[in-house]
Amino acid sequence: MYAISVSFDVNPADEPVNVSRTQMWAGLVQKAENAVPFVSAMDECKVIERYEQGLLRQISLRGTSIRERISFTPEVQVLFERIDDPDHGWISNVLSDSDRGLILTFTFALAFPGVAAGSDEERQRGEEVRDSYISAVAATIMEVRRRVTAGEL
Repeated sequence: MYAISVSFDVNPADEPVNVSRTQMWAGLVQKAENAVPFVSAMDECKVIERYEQGLLRQISLRGTSIRERISFTPEVQVLFERIDDPDHGWISNVLSDSDRGLILTFTFALAFPGVAAGSDEERQRGEEVRDSYISAVAATIMEVRRRVTAGEL
């Protein structure tokens, strides 16, 4: 399984609009419910079922249909688990505090069918999607900040 984590400051020093933990959390929940405005590679996102601490959704990502079970740990983590997908894996979005303030960390762990774990091929396949996953973190913060500025959060 190929895994990568990346962290971004939610409120860098040069950013005039600060986003609170509560606002960032609300944005992460909105992203779970409809990720299309947050993730440029996503064409479609439909909630299939809701349950007490999460939801089940169907997405179209780069033309591939994927079903995900999403679990919420309020104001801390959103966990996306791919189910019924040959490229199984999971993604977590975690809010944490640091000496610089609020941090958003995305961890991506993906398996590629027919590819040996730890192999050069796995690393290459992971690197092929790495940049789009990393850009999703920055895009998520930007979209939440836009919604805060617009009074939507």
